[in-house]
Amino acid sequence: MAVRQRPFHLVVFGASGFTGQFVTEEVAREQMDPEGSSRLAWAVAGRCREKLQRVLERAAQKLGRPTLPSEVGIIICDITTPGSLDEMARQATIVLNCVGPYRFYGEPVVKACIENGTSCIDISGEPQFLELMYWKYHQKAAEKGVYIIGSSGFDSIPADMGVIYTSNKINGTLTAVESFLTINSGPEGLCIHDGTWKSAVYGFGNQNQLKKLRNQSNLKPVPIVGAKLKRRWPVSYCRELSSYSIPFLGADVSVVKRTQRYLHENLDQSPVQYAAYVTVGGITSVIKLMFAGLFFLLFVKFGIGRQLLIRIDAASFTMTFFGQGYSHGCPIEDKKPNIRVCTQVKGPEAGYIATPIAMVQAAMTLLNDVSNLPSVGGVFTPGAAFAKTKLIDRLNKRGLEFSVISSSEV
Repeated sequence: MAVRQRPFHLVVFGASGFTGQFVTEEVAREQMDPEGSSRLAWAVAGRCREKLQRVLERAAQKLGRPTLPSEVGIIICDITTPGSLDEMARQATIVLNCVGPYRFYGEPVVKACIENGTSCIDISGEPQFLELMYWKYHQKAAEKGVYIIGSSGFDSIPADMGVIYTSNKINGTLTAVESFLTINSGPEGLCIHDGTWKSAVYGFGNQNQLKKLRNQSNLKPVPIVGAKLKRRWPVSYCRELSSYSIPFLGADVSVVKRTQRYLHENLDQSPVQYAAYVTVGGITSVIKLMFAGLFFLLFVKFGIGRQLLIRIDAASFTMTFFGQGYSHGCPIEDKKPNIRVCTQVKGPEAGYIATPIAMVQAAMTLLNDVSNLPSVGGVFTPGAAFAKTKLIDRLNKRGLEFSVISSSEV
């Protein structure tokens, strides 16, 4: 990525929003890193100068940096005013877009960034938005030489980079991975903020539009290498984790599959089959979940329900990957996998601690690891953009820990 001489390396758009405040704090924390980000020039952007100023003051107090508000630029812009988005984009090398739900507010930012030669990172967990942006803007972004990278928060850096990490750690060819997400809720229980919840609800409630988009794309299927990964039942028991699990309905599967397609078609890598699950505990939890799931399904189909599902989150997470494949020299055709590997990604509370860490480290990688990015710009998943970079090393240093649990030949 060609780093242009602009006033700011990073601009946090939507900094006064709930998630944006945490991202602002994380950028300020990154700037304090003794390894060399102190010269990072950055700004916050949004509709109200007073709110943005208060966000900087709170971050300054929390981090013990009283001079922070005077060191950070403030840009006034509004998602409904294209000219103001253009003005913001012209001042930044990378825009960190924290304004969601992205299906409603994301595209104007993507468009402004591409038109003004600015890269953009978002934390969308909405597959329809992410895939639509690829089809509409990939070629334009490539022509401009900018990188538009979605789902760069908890959705879906742990899953996407976790599969790549697993592939790098297996002593052979990885052909299939199942991931199991375990959420460790805080003392007040598990819940999420209004904007985050709305993104999930709208995403689930508009699955038909996503199917239509995929049907129109006419993509060739990615080849299945080795034994086909069998789907689990809607409620299944994972012996290794001693827990029941259900399919994970977030963006991870969509993102990982797009990454695997890119790595296969552009880097000639063997594609990895992928399935994602979330652990739910014992049988009592399964019964409770069935009732909660029915409630969710009823409400996401009606607009009024979408306004009622609002809570606030506090949790940590562990994502465990069980991979299988074939050792070097083992023929794959008509053979059962003969090698297995288990890896983990562990981190703090997913939505408002891990997500800002992932987003900011993705941005710093985009700034500083230019030679290992795709050679031309475009609209990318995190795995497609960062597969060859040192993003995982950066995340490990910031508390998102990637590790190998076991590896063995069968």
